[in-house]
Amino acid sequence: MRPRKVVAVVGTGTDIGKTWVAARLLTQLRAAGLQVAGRKPAQSFDPGDQPAGRDAAVLGTATNELPEEVCPPHRWYETAMAPPMAAEVLGRPPFTIDDLMEELVWPPDAVDVGLVETAGGARSPLAADGDCLDYCAALDPDVVVLVADAGLGTINAVRLTLGALGSLANSSVVVLNRFDDHSDLHHRNLEWLRDRDERKILTIPGGDAALLDIVRG
Repeated sequence: MRPRKVVAVVGTGTDIGKTWVAARLLTQLRAAGLQVAGRKPAQSFDPGDQPAGRDAAVLGTATNELPEEVCPPHRWYETAMAPPMAAEVLGRPPFTIDDLMEELVWPPDAVDVGLVETAGGARSPLAADGDCLDYCAALDPDVVVLVADAGLGTINAVRLTLGALGSLANSSVVVLNRFDDHSDLHHRNLEWLRDRDERKILTIPGGDAALLDIVRG
């Protein structure tokens, strides 16, 4: 069963806090009394990483699910590269966007919000035949949460990513992560994107309640 609302979390790049923002949102949705589920189509990681810090485990902690429910174990790649590249390096079979979609299984009980976190930046390879945007097109989410850095270069990165999202940009909300309320640059980036580009822009911290309302609909 498809959840009542499906949310895709994508990023303007790697290490901008997608998993942290996703887990924070899922935790708040659960606290508000909603039934939630988190999914990660594939995850790659440094073999030295602590298991509790891997994306599937972090999302699972937020939703009270096992990491193996969040991401199928055969899609765990212990090499810090894009998943299809990691599979190639590790000598494992290639996989497609269709494969990942077929493996997307939601809980049998009714789910209010199902969140899917992609890997890397929006145009990062997610399968042998497609990237995160190709996956999002197949997923057809109700809401796209685009996580971006709040600092230097974010206007360019947000504009490029929203342009690549195409029609999905209409259902997107941009989250400027690690927003420093004391930073003049962060405020100017926020105002430029919000006022000149007329985009829906939130900040973390600061915009948690507004993001919760958008996702809840």
